[in-house]
This record gives sequence, C-alpha cells and structure tokens, in this order.
Amino acid sequence: MNKLKTFLSFNWQTKTLLFESYIYLGLARILKGLPFSRVAPSLGDQMAETAYTFHSSDKETLSLIKQAIHIMSRYTFWESQCLVKAIAAMKMLERRQIESTLYLGTAKDEKGEFIAHAWLRSGPFYVTGSEGMERFTVVSKFAKRIESGM
Repeated sequence: MNKLKTFLSFNWQTKTLLFESYIYLGLARILKGLPFSRVAPSLGDQMAETAYTFHSSDKETLSLIKQAIHIMSRYTFWESQCLVKAIAAMKMLERRQIESTLYLGTAKDEKGEFIAHAWLRSGPFYVTGSEGMERFTVVSKFAKRIESGM
C-alpha cells in the first residue's frame, strides 16, 4: 500500500515515464524470447559504437530513463535482467532521438561457467548494466544512431 501511495504522489511526468518503461520492459522481454538473428537488426549497426559525446540537454533525460528502468524492472511479472533493461532503455532513448550503444559481453563465473551480461551507453553515460561490466569481454555491440531527417 505504501508503494501505491508513493506512486500516486509522483508528478504526471514521472508516472508517465514509469508506465512507459514498464511497457518497453515488456516489449524487450518479448524480443528476448525471439531468435536473436531476428532481433539484432532492430538494435542498430552491429559491431559499431556511437560517439562518447553528448548534448548537455540530454543529461536529465538519460538520468530519468535510467531511474525509471531501474525502478520498474523490480515490479515486472517477467524476468527483467540486463538484456531486457538494455533493450528497453535503448528503445526509450530512440523514441527521444538520443543515440546509444548496446554491449553484449561474456565472462566466466567462480565455477568456470560462462555468463553473459548486457549494458547500454549513451554518450559517456551508462544507462543500464554498468555494475560489473568491467568483468566482461565485449563480444558484440550495436550502435543505435539517429538519422537526421533535415
């Protein structure tokens, strides 16, 4: 009940962003269930990166999306781990005409088993998955560039 009261106390913009992140987390979870070869083209240019520069006007948007994805991923009825969060955040940034790069990495855990991780960067900021990313070797990356139509 406290969580509902907290949600209701948010301003309209925050509520909308949380709802949007929930929808994109669901979409990303569906995409994760498809063969990766069908999903990969929608993630951007494979084995490419976007610039590490950014527009200062995007900083607040990046922070708000990062926070919304982090919060809502804890309340989904489905698994919303690193790849789902990275895809959802990428799609939210794309909607706002902000470029990003999704990274896929592998490593070995303490038992010697392969593990995977995904994270998303926009400019110099890591939007999702930055925790522990240094342990992983990048095996693929996707640059979501925004085409300027003018």
